[in-house]
Amino acid sequence: MTMNIKNFKLNTKVIALGLVSLLIYSCGDPKPTEETNDNLPDTDTVKAMALNVGGELFSVPSPIQTALLVQKSGVAYDKAILNPGNKNGQYISDYTKALNLGIYGADLGYVSMYNQTQDALGYLGAVKQIADKLGVSAAFDQQTMKRINDNISNKDSMLVLVGIAYRASDAYLKTNKRTEISSLILTGGWIESMHFCIGAYNKKPTDEIKFRIAEQKQALGSIIKLISSHHLSDSGDLIKDLEGLSKLYEGITTKYNYVEPTTDEAKKVTYINSSTEIMVNKEQLDAIAKQVTIMRDKIINAKS
Repeated sequence: MTMNIKNFKLNTKVIALGLVSLLIYSCGDPKPTEETNDNLPDTDTVKAMALNVGGELFSVPSPIQTALLVQKSGVAYDKAILNPGNKNGQYISDYTKALNLGIYGADLGYVSMYNQTQDALGYLGAVKQIADKLGVSAAFDQQTMKRINDNISNKDSMLVLVGIAYRASDAYLKTNKRTEISSLILTGGWIESMHFCIGAYNKKPTDEIKFRIAEQKQALGSIIKLISSHHLSDSGDLIKDLEGLSKLYEGITTKYNYVEPTTDEAKKVTYINSSTEIMVNKEQLDAIAKQVTIMRDKIINAKS
């Protein structure tokens, strides 16, 4: 099957904020409440997660973008697709904690996107508990937690505030040369965002969601290089699974068809007429979905 996505604006802007983009609303027009008015980041510019390791910049689409795409597709909120927050206590090693912190961060973004206040409180608690155990609890101090709780019913404000906490966590990890933890959190968030897309596509297939799944080939390559660069003793199985997923993507090809832009002089607007074709079929999508599920199940069901 050939997908022709015309005038589809691909996200290419890289913002090196690391973990903050896991939990910041990346598109839209946030309207902070009075309590969140001070020194808030420009959430409209947070388009991707990025991590600099050894001078090389790794960029991965933000799970919040994916949650927004799923919500806009018209798919109803479904708590059953999330990793239960009460499982956070079973993750013992820093390796499993970091991966699941990424998953819980994406889950928190998902429930917040749908304005599920009570569920957001539960996932915020799970995030804080794992962050405490990873030694980045300073970012979730009493004052920050109070501000988050005061604004929990305001989707945009809550996501911005949690983003501030994650920015502090990211700074801590980088300062203490724990980029492997940042890498694992980023990977967990990416896997969960793939899980969101697959679930949404199964319920309500749209070209936009199919495109999002199919275009992850480059991001997957970055994740494999990023995890491999740390030579973690626990990551062998994960790398093997990621490489298996990469092989499934080899059969998906893209073609960019350039068409001269047109300009409406009266409106002073230029229209991009080029298109990107993606050749992907149902069997390939099913195989990708199966592999993502295998990886995610191993992470969320880990007991060590």
